[in-house]
Amino acid sequence: MNIIVCIKQVPDTTEVKINPDTNTLIREGVESIINPFDTYAIEEAVRLKEKYGGKVTAISMGPPQAEDALREAVSLGVDRAVLLTDRNFAGSDTWATAYTLARGIKKLKDVDLVICGKQAIDGDTAQVGPGIAEFMGIPCVTYVRKIEEVKQEQMRVHRMMEGGYHVIDLPLPALITVVKEINQPRIPSLRGKMNARKAEIEKLNAADIACEMDKIGQMGSPTWVDKIFAPPKREKGVIFKGEPAEAAAKLVEALKEKKIV
Repeated sequence: MNIIVCIKQVPDTTEVKINPDTNTLIREGVESIINPFDTYAIEEAVRLKEKYGGKVTAISMGPPQAEDALREAVSLGVDRAVLLTDRNFAGSDTWATAYTLARGIKKLKDVDLVICGKQAIDGDTAQVGPGIAEFMGIPCVTYVRKIEEVKQEQMRVHRMMEGGYHVIDLPLPALITVVKEINQPRIPSLRGKMNARKAEIEKLNAADIACEMDKIGQMGSPTWVDKIFAPPKREKGVIFKGEPAEAAAKLVEALKEKKIV
């Protein structure tokens, strides 16, 4: 199998900072990690390679520093790492990001399966994976908690639902997004770390993957952040003491004063 894993380098949750002029995340000089949900995608891809054979390629879109995330992916068993990096990609929303990644994946050719984490912790939209599938014209199943089997040009997966799961057969090539229930990510081995240090990270720009310039970056993003602000501080609550009936009467009277009821 030729498996592609999409990963994203995100700011550590304790170090999220916003540029007040552009309303975008400040990434330079900020401690970054692989998006935690993407580590489950990496692990599942490597497990599939170990079971069925083939190759795993990790692909990411981001600034040059995202190379660190790709090297970490190599240490976890990924065979090839590709970074889509270009100043023209800056400011991409989920639509433009999905378009760019789809163009990069098509450049790699002969793809059997694309795996993404269910969402990124810095945006929490869960839109990029399905967006990639749409741009590539392949079927997509989200929130996969188990891959039951891969047989010829078809696979069977369990899609997590509230209170249960769906069993879905889908043809390959396809894209799935995975949840943390699917596996337990491994710790990189010493050999993996050595491979990561000497790995060649392929870098592709907008021209290399034949992007239409009006579909990438801020210019190609149909959504944008208009304003960022802190929510108002919550007022101190009121405790109504006394017997239940007495406390309830006081509460009702207070709500009437505020014209809530």
